[in-house]
Amino acid sequence: MKQLGASIMNRRQLGQKRRSLSEINVVPYIDVMLVLLVIFMITTPLLSQGVDVHLPKAKAKAIKSESQIPLIISVDKAGRYYLNASATPTVAMTPEQISVRVAAELAIAKQQHLKKAVYVKGDEGVDYGKVVTIMATLQQAGASDIGLMTDPVNQHG
Repeated sequence: MKQLGASIMNRRQLGQKRRSLSEINVVPYIDVMLVLLVIFMITTPLLSQGVDVHLPKAKAKAIKSESQIPLIISVDKAGRYYLNASATPTVAMTPEQISVRVAAELAIAKQQHLKKAVYVKGDEGVDYGKVVTIMATLQQAGASDIGLMTDPVNQHG
């Protein structure tokens, strides 16, 4: 014991000071950062849901923001139908599937004494008959007021 104390004493006397450890251990921070990166890489594609539809341009009043999310039926350029309220909004549906789902959504809203808005978002290049077909399907499902969505006309360009 005396020898150990003497050797420490000798080191200090010889100029070998004990260095304090002032470095930050960054390994846990890197681990957290990588986990967050993986989470963002997985969730980002899920946030950009929807169907690529080029809406026709028209001068129209903007829709009032509603507390409920409206039902939006999209018709892409190829004439396929999509419903934003479905479990897979980027998978095409038949008019019959849309009719059943919209009727159920409208029935739930009616039970809650709410009015559910229904809109059709048709691509400007789609056949007019496809839009009319889905509008007739929506009326048969119980939608009384169906709105057509457009892009606002650009005043400056």
